[in-house]
Amino acid sequence: VPGADGAARTGPSPALPSLPQADGMSEVGKGTLTTHVLNTATGLPAAGLGIRLAQLQEPGLQWMELAHRHTDADGRCQPFLAQGQAKAGTYKLHFETAEYWQGLGHTSFYPFVEVVFIITDPAQKLHVPLLISPYSYTTYRGS
Repeated sequence: VPGADGAARTGPSPALPSLPQADGMSEVGKGTLTTHVLNTATGLPAAGLGIRLAQLQEPGLQWMELAHRHTDADGRCQPFLAQGQAKAGTYKLHFETAEYWQGLGHTSFYPFVEVVFIITDPAQKLHVPLLISPYSYTTYRGS
């Protein structure tokens, strides 16, 4: 199997060093709703990107903001909904991509990305990753 440098590798992979974020990851994993953002133009996590969570409220179908976070050096942030806090309903994650790209000295075709999703089982863990470049984005339901 080729390694990152293209050279063939045989035998077990060397152990990876412990990352400083590893301690915080146990907290991140305890949430009901988590995300992470990867800059696919560089292949690196998108650090410092602002994200807002809102829930669609009835009557009137108004969005109510529940939380605002910024990604850390690993492109992750603390959970948006803690264990037991989620309720069935429609939610959106609003990723502030224009500010992120401006901070890197780039312009972006998308001033923000909104991912709207439905929570049907509040006990189930949800992970909504976002992959971004200045001219594209991709999201999916992660694990």
